[in-house]
Amino acid sequence: MGWMKAIDGVSSREKRWAELIRQQGQSNVTVSAFCREQGVSDQSFYGWRKRLSGSEPVRFALVEANAAVTRDSLAVELILASGERLRIAPGADAATLRTVLNVLRERA
Repeated sequence: MGWMKAIDGVSSREKRWAELIRQQGQSNVTVSAFCREQGVSDQSFYGWRKRLSGSEPVRFALVEANAAVTRDSLAVELILASGERLRIAPGADAATLRTVLNVLRERA
């Protein structure tokens, strides 16, 4: 399973399960109760949730280049689906960044 998937490559089954998982996450009912209401098995729900946990398409924003700013002085800012912002300073340690991204994926 790749972390990045082409938007056009998402099947209708994946879209359906992604929507069910989203709905359950926003509901105040347990997974078991939600699955009973939707007529799906708990096992299928958990399997799809695991399968889709990192397959949401990556969204990109347009970036305006400014020739007056040097590359080394720029930080990268990620805006997460939750609205939180993560700023990555130039020269950030790759291992630390991987750890932070893994924690954020687990929270999603």
